[in-house]
Amino acid sequence: MNMTTKVSISQDDVMAVLRRCYDPCCKERQVSVVDMGLIERVEVEGSQVVIDMILTTGWCPFAVHLLQMMEEEVKALPGIEQVQVNITWDTPWSPERMSALARERLRLPLEQLLPLREARLRATQKEGAQ
Repeated sequence: MNMTTKVSISQDDVMAVLRRCYDPCCKERQVSVVDMGLIERVEVEGSQVVIDMILTTGWCPFAVHLLQMMEEEVKALPGIEQVQVNITWDTPWSPERMSALARERLRLPLEQLLPLREARLRATQKEGAQ
């Protein structure tokens, strides 16, 4: 007798996969689409998953790449046959949507930037004095 086991995928399973999907702008700092606050809704019904996401900007040059990556990664879950990723425009993205991890990883290293700023200001002042 051949018994097949039915795999049940949860919303948490899908979110775990999405935590491994990175916008190319944030990949080197390991900030996922989840940590950026881009995931608006995940619905799992049997072998189908629907994901609603927002973009940081309507001009995001990587939107198509993100949609394809998310679809491929979620579709790799056992038992998932169809994944639909929608961009929604109802909710605007703002930095407040980012997780604490994303805020930490994307924070500018001020101690490294200040000397560069001071050097630029000195150069500008020197040029203005000439």
